Amino acid sequence: MPEAKITIRDLYLRYSDGKEALKHISLDIQPNAITVVFGPAGGGKSSLLKVLNRLIDLSDVEEMSGEVRMGKLDILERGLDVVGLRRRIGVVFSRPIPLPLTIFQNISFGLEVAGMRDKDELRARVEKALKQAVLWEEIYDRLDDPAASLSGGQQQRLCLARVLALEPEVIMLDEPTSALDPVSTAKIEEFLQEAKKDYTILLAPHNQQQAARMSDYAAFFLQGELVEYAGGSDMFMNPKDKRSQDYVQGRFG
Repeated sequence: MPEAKITIRDLYLRYSDGKEALKHISLDIQPNAITVVFGPAGGGKSSLLKVLNRLIDLSDVEEMSGEVRMGKLDILERGLDVVGLRRRIGVVFSRPIPLPLTIFQNISFGLEVAGMRDKDELRARVEKALKQAVLWEEIYDRLDDPAASLSGGQQQRLCLARVLALEPEVIMLDEPTSALDPVSTAKIEEFLQEAKKDYTILLAPHNQQQAARMSDYAAFFLQGELVEYAGGSDMFMNPKDKRSQDYVQGRFG
């Protein structure tokens, strides 16, 4: 197995309301693969994603300990440049939050903040990202329209394009297709399968069918505990832990 892209060791997270969101998690996230994190609501999936690009800093955390590294980078280091980290580890959430700008500016904004000034280069990167997010054909003649004029499904793909434009190393997606129709969902899934050649992808899918379809590796979370981690086909065809078996076979959740 190749060297892990992200290494998580003994990660513990407790919110100020007393909820233990992550209970001593250890997990290796493999490069150039899709790792699915799945399980019932409240299992810790979203908390894990927020830790990985330090959006957890915006939450009311009582205690966090353990080690999270990407290569030599200590992701939990207090003085870390979190803006730089979020360029390397991008995230798309289930509810799209476009910026109150035009469609074009929604994608160019992050590039300009990162120092890109060449207008031709900006336009090329915006077009490439919109094509990757399966949105270009629908909106190429509307780039100066407000992003808020897009449908919910289009806004979701716009948020994906915004992340892709920064060319991160890791893409995290939290229920990214929950607002999309089946055709758009299939296109995004096809893109992700292609994109893993260039990216490490961490996916919290919105249903188990998508988890089974998309996973190279799968991690089952239950009430803050990492119950089982395995190759995708092993997890969904032959899980080892009874709790994983019960969930995969639809006995609870």
